[in-house]
This record gives sequence, C-alpha cells and structure tokens, in this order.
Amino acid sequence: MVTQQPESRGFFSNLPVSFFASKGLMMALIVQKYGGTSVGSIEKIRNVAKRVLESYKEGHKMVVVLSAIAGQTDNLIKLAHQMCTDPDPREMDVLMATGEQVTVALFAMAVKSMGYDARSLLGFQVAIHTDMLYGKARIHEIDTARILTELEKNRVIAIAGFQGLDERGNITTLGRGGSDTTAVAVAAALNADVCEIYSDVKGVYTTDPNVCPKARKMDSISYDEMLELASLGAKVLEIRSVEFAKKYDVPIHVRSTFTTERGTMVVAETKDMERVMVSGVAYNKSEARITVKRVPDRPGTAARIFEPLLNSGIIVDMIIQNPSEAGKTDLTFTVNKSDFEKSLKLVSEVATGIGAEKVMGDENIAKVSIVGVGMRNHAGVAQKMFHTLAKENINIMMISTSEIKISVVIEEKYTELAVRVLHEVFGLENGPQQDQ
Repeated sequence: MVTQQPESRGFFSNLPVSFFASKGLMMALIVQKYGGTSVGSIEKIRNVAKRVLESYKEGHKMVVVLSAIAGQTDNLIKLAHQMCTDPDPREMDVLMATGEQVTVALFAMAVKSMGYDARSLLGFQVAIHTDMLYGKARIHEIDTARILTELEKNRVIAIAGFQGLDERGNITTLGRGGSDTTAVAVAAALNADVCEIYSDVKGVYTTDPNVCPKARKMDSISYDEMLELASLGAKVLEIRSVEFAKKYDVPIHVRSTFTTERGTMVVAETKDMERVMVSGVAYNKSEARITVKRVPDRPGTAARIFEPLLNSGIIVDMIIQNPSEAGKTDLTFTVNKSDFEKSLKLVSEVATGIGAEKVMGDENIAKVSIVGVGMRNHAGVAQKMFHTLAKENINIMMISTSEIKISVVIEEKYTELAVRVLHEVFGLENGPQQDQ
C-alpha cells in the first residue's frame, strides 16, 4: 500500500525528517481525522477537501475520518430529549450516527467537484465491529477489505467516525471523542504510516493555554504521557485513541486544520523524554467526590459498594480508604459529574444494606495533575508539588499517584491558580526542567 518515492515528501514536509527516514519512505498511507470545528460549514468542508487533495496529489494514499459538523451532535441529543425524557439507547445510537453520515457525504461531494474520485463509507459499511454497549461501544475488529479495494481504485476514502456495528447488526456509537478512536483504530488496522488528528488546536500543550498564557506547544510526547493527560482531562485526544496508538505503535501527529505548521508527535518513549521531570499540567473539573462514612471494615464490603457502579457502566477514578478504627472505615472515590446523582443513589442503597453510617457527595472539586515519564527517575517531585500548593493555601483533599503522574483533588475555585503555579514552578514555559 506504500509507494516509494524518495525525491519528495510533499505536503508532509513539516514532519520530522527522522520520522520518514526511519520508515524508509517518502510516499505513505495516511489516515487523517478532522474534528467538528474543522468541518463546521460547507466552506470549511471544501477547505478540508483541498487540504486532503494536496497530499493525494503527491501520491499518498488518503483515508479521512470525519466528525459531525460542530454542534450537530448536541442538536441531535436535544431532539431526542424533546421526543422523550429517557430515549432508548439503541435508537439513540441510530440517531447520533446520522451526524457523521452528513459530513462524509458532503466531503466526498466536495472532492468529486474538484475533479477527483472519493467514496464515503459508514461504520457498518467498512465494517467497524464493536461490542453492544450503546453510546460507549468499544471496537473489537475492523474489516479492511472494503477500504483496501477502494484505495486500489485510487479513491480518497472518507469514513464516518464515532460509529460501528455490533454482532446483531445494530448501529453503535463510541461515545464523545469517538472519531479519534475510529481514526487511530483504522490506522492500526491498515498499518498506516501516520495518523494525523486535525482540530482547532495547534498541538499538545504543557497545559491549557486558556488557563495559563505561558503554556508551550510540545514537539513530541510519549504515548504514556499522552494517555495520562487524556485521562486527566486534557481534551486534545480521546484516551482510547491513544491506547490503540500505543498498542499498535501508530504515530499520531496532532495539528491544526487552520495552519500548515507542524504540531505535536505522539510516539513511543525515548531516552531523552526520561530526562524531563514534568512534561505537562492537566486539570479536570468534571468529577465529583462521594464518601461513604463508617463502612464496616470486613472482606467483600468494597466490592459490594462498587458492584452496582460497574453494572451501570459508571467509571470510578480515584479511590481512598482510611485506616480502620473500631472496625469501621471511610471510603472516598470520584466519578464523572454526569454520573454523580445516579452514583449517589446506587451507593446509598448499598450503604443501607451493609450498615454504613451515611453517604456524602461534593461536586465542587477539581483534579489537578502533573505528568512526566521522568518522574520514574527523579526524587522530590511530589514534595515540590505539595509545597507549591501549600504556599498558595490550597488544601489537598485526595492524592493519587502512578509511575508518571501525581494527581490531587482540591476545591474547584482554586483550579486555575493551582495550574499556573505548578506550570511555573516546574519551568514548563521555558522548556521542562531536566537532569543536569
């Protein structure tokens, strides 16, 4: 599927030379994904078509994954709730999938109007096989035969993101950000040379530029760091897309639809990355905290508390259990705010059954995190983080750590301050601090 032609790298000339040299190719099979803001109008869809064709004219095989037009998914959700308060999940997925169907059809029309051939494909036509969890389906397998056949006919292929097909032939959707996952999964299935994720941001930044004006765009970041940032609230890439990229070693180039400058490469970890103490600061205001007070401290109690959440597809993030005192303990955990009320109800029912004292909830929290693969080899990073927050009188409610991440839960009103002071203390505006 790859055409060798060393004399030109064409539209991809702003990618690192080492990236192409390592693959020994100049022409490639490229998967590109364009988000909702990139295809937010007829004119923007035309501009995306022109951009794709610049690469196509250089000889690249082009597979393009498209999101719904910006705002269309929200409008579809509103329509569903105007019809009924609790829409059927299967029919909801049928409705939601129409947004991407509109975009890929319009894109293919645009390409054809410019004198080139294109073919739009929906999730079930590819086919993208998923499980049966409507609204949050996970990809099991992608049949590449149809895509490869169309590519052999020298067509630009436009695939509807965010959607798939379950084992019973029903349409499924992958959840918010699912088009990223579609793109990287398709790139992995096709053994593509690179997956480019286009949106209205220029790359991956050391933190949110809207919160910290000194945030700096990174040239590259490791899969593990990007996984942590995505899980911690960074909205550049959907977490499952990074999981696919890491598992199948798919290089991701995060870049802007509206400029031609190089973005950020998400790639396998290198030794240079390990020298960096902290690569980025992330925050998440979309979580809520639930505490179950005075839980009987005996085997199986925690399992009983979390079982109904698991059965309801509710994701639990941070979990802290206090030391046992007089046979009782407190258990605190966080969930997404969208699941807060349901979680409170489910946990309260269990708490009554196990003899816990009470259940409390708090939605006015935020999680702030620092991330860096270099944390494995640097001492004192946590102390520096805690000391910096203490100087600003920011109280830490919960702490969670991994090899390359430290997260704290604080009062929501201190989020922006915490992000800015941590970004500054770790020197991220001038390039991250390194071993000397």
